[in-house]
Amino acid sequence: MSKTSNRLLLGLGLAGLILDGVSSHPALATDKVALFRVITARDAIVIGLSKTELDRLDARNAGDVAKQLARQGSLSVWQYGVRKAEAGALEQVALRRVGLLASDAIRVEPYTTPLKIVPFDHDVTGQ
Repeated sequence: MSKTSNRLLLGLGLAGLILDGVSSHPALATDKVALFRVITARDAIVIGLSKTELDRLDARNAGDVAKQLARQGSLSVWQYGVRKAEAGALEQVALRRVGLLASDAIRVEPYTTPLKIVPFDHDVTGQ
């Protein structure tokens, strides 16, 4: 193999390891926003909870979030989506505050993304 081919192969292998490491864990930004996908009968949305909100809910994972949603009946959370940043890179951002109803939610699961997660401006729990 040529020197260029070896470098390309090594680069692709390292990129795969990095992306695998990013996507194998629930997305948690350095500013501590965890993303989850909430599945309903009609659709699915991605939500973000700050470390403070997770602590208030006594939640460490998707199962804990689902239990708290069932126990409380509803939760006010940030809905997340993808946008293009000014520099052109894609990123996950808080779009709007939404209310989740336990009666509509079928499943809560961890959501993984290789994109940068932009936190919401303030920590509002709606409680």
